Parts: sequence; structure tokens; C-alpha cells
Amino acid sequence: MDFELSEEQRRIRETLTEFAEREIKPHSTKWDKEEIFPRHVIEQLGALGFLGVSFPEKFGGGGADTLSQVLVVEGLSRYDASVGLTAAAHMSLSSGHINAFASDEHREHYVPDMIAAKKLGAWCLTEPSSGSDAAAMRTKAVRGGDNYTINGSKMFITNGSVGDVYVVMAITDESRGRDGVSAFIVDRATAGLSNGRRIEKLGLRASDTAEVIFENVTVPARNLIGEIGAGYRQTLKVLEGGRIGIAGFAMGIARGAMEEARAYALERGQFNQKIADFQAIQWMFADMATRIDASWMLICRAASLKDAGKPYAREAAMAKLFASETAMWATTKAVQIHGGYGYVTDFPVERYMRDAKLSEIGEGTSEVQRMIIAKSLLKDGYLPA
Repeated sequence: MDFELSEEQRRIRETLTEFAEREIKPHSTKWDKEEIFPRHVIEQLGALGFLGVSFPEKFGGGGADTLSQVLVVEGLSRYDASVGLTAAAHMSLSSGHINAFASDEHREHYVPDMIAAKKLGAWCLTEPSSGSDAAAMRTKAVRGGDNYTINGSKMFITNGSVGDVYVVMAITDESRGRDGVSAFIVDRATAGLSNGRRIEKLGLRASDTAEVIFENVTVPARNLIGEIGAGYRQTLKVLEGGRIGIAGFAMGIARGAMEEARAYALERGQFNQKIADFQAIQWMFADMATRIDASWMLICRAASLKDAGKPYAREAAMAKLFASETAMWATTKAVQIHGGYGYVTDFPVERYMRDAKLSEIGEGTSEVQRMIIAKSLLKDGYLPA
């Protein structure tokens, strides 16, 4: 496996860094404090092609590999995790689900506008009463003639109140359990689709998170994604790929926090020495860098397997687990290096720490990742790549 970035990937990273330094970094604290969703930035990212780097060229995408898409999420999260999460959910979940499983007609209709950010996507799986056990959903879709009528609600939906295109998982046959779940495309303007209470969060405050309510929402039967009853299987595949992106999201947070801490340690003095001169601080940086590099290698392996068409569920879970716990650990250390200043909002490391926590929860908690890894290990044994 070659860990060197290709020329195209280096160009993506460099161009994105220039954009983020100019358009995101100066505003991220304000967006966080005032809970501002920077839609204009997402639209700029779409116009520049960043939201479609790995999508087919025939839809206006870049036709690049999975790692290129991860570089976008990681690069954005390095400066503002809220923007990184918005992009990840839009690309990996909603747009990705439609691109992977919808009909050619729907792909041609939705994907070009979604990767250009003319339409934002929201992926509706989690419900108020079902989190890690996605199959315990209660939202139902009932067939009537040439239409389905959807009733229920979804919770903690990224882009939930700002989305234009919703991918909705709903029960179409209760008797079949997981094989009775189907996926549908629902446009924002559809009658009966609304939002519930505003969700206030610990972190990622510039990312839109909302409850989405479906009250007699009627959609054409052709809006079914793939086959009837295939929604849960589609969901598992979407989440597998999404976990690689969330690993990149977590790594970006960790790297951003480490870079902020490094700059502070090289500038701040104590006892006639820079903080960076103290061995205890240096060891924190050594451990941060090592864990971040290890996260990157796990991400590269999972992305490589995915693009090769090989099984990658365990490797994606490993990457997501390790990177997310690295993000939480590294941001805590970054706050510690700042001392009292790390605990106040004058410096961004407290935001990084708050944002990092979601990476251990979203798209499968750390406990779920360990279940996936252990189940694979016990079934297939351990064979390192």
C-alpha cells in the first residue's frame, strides 16, 4: 500500500487548505457561539467541486477515490468540525445513498445538484426511540396505489432543517423485520414534512441538527430507492463507507487541536522557558502525532479496501474507533497544554474538544464499532493486512 498522496490528492489538500484559511478559520468561533449555519460556505464548496470529488464524472463529480473525499472532510474539520460534518453527511450519507442505490433516473435528477450544493441532503435513520438499534424504527411507509404515505419522526438529523432532499428509512412490512425496511427520496417541499424542536448541542453548534417529522407525507412509488425491503441492507453499506469519512472528520479535529496547541506552546512562556521546552509537554505532542498518524494509516487501509471492492467493514470500524478516540484524547491534551486559557472561549481548543465527542457517538458509537470488530474477529479470525 502506497501512503504517498497522488498529485491530484495533494492538489485537493492544498486548495482546500487555502479556501479554509480564508473562508472558514476567521469565522468559526462566531459561527459556533451564535449557532450560525454557514450555508454560503457549503455552496462555495459545491461550486468548487469539493462535494463531488469521488462522484462519477457524468454527474459533474471528480471521479476520484474514497481517500480524496476523506481529505475534504479531514481538511474542513481541521478548521471547523461543523462544516466538516455537514459535508460528510451530505456526501457520504444522503448523496452517497442515492448515488449507490437509486435508479439512473433519480441519480441523474438529484446527484448533479447535490454535489454542486444547489440542493443539500439529509439522511433520516435515527429516531427518538431508536439509536444504535436502527432496526427498531417506528416510521412507516404504507403503499396506496402509485404512492407511499410516510408517518413518523426522525431525530438528530444532520442538515435536518436546512435540507432540500431527504433520504428516509421507513418500515414497509413489519412482519419481515429488518427486511421490511425500505428507503425513499422525499423532497423538502412535500406536504406534511416539517421540523420539531430545535436541538441545542454540546458541540458542532454551527452544524444543523433537527428532528424531522412526517405527517401523511405522500411520495410517488418511484421514489423508492432500490428494491422494496432493501433499505436496511443499504443502510449498513452506507454506514460502512460513512465511517471512513467520520474517521477523517475525527482526525481533522485532532490535527487542528494539535496545531493550535503547538502554536501556543511555542509562544507561551513560563519560568523563563517556552511551554514547548518542557519534556512533559513534548511527550504530549509526540503521542498526539503518533496517534494521528496511526489514524491516517487505518483510514488509508479502509479506503483502499473499499475502492478495491473488497470487504472493509471491520477496517472501517477500526479506523472510526481509533480516530474518534484519538480526537477526544488529543483535544483534551490540547486544552491541558493551554492550561486555564484552554478552558475559556478565547482559544479554539475548547471548541475542538466539544466537537470531538460526537465522533465517538455518530454513525455508530465506539461500543458498536467494538462489536463489529469483535464479531468479525470471532467469525473470520485475525489476519493483519
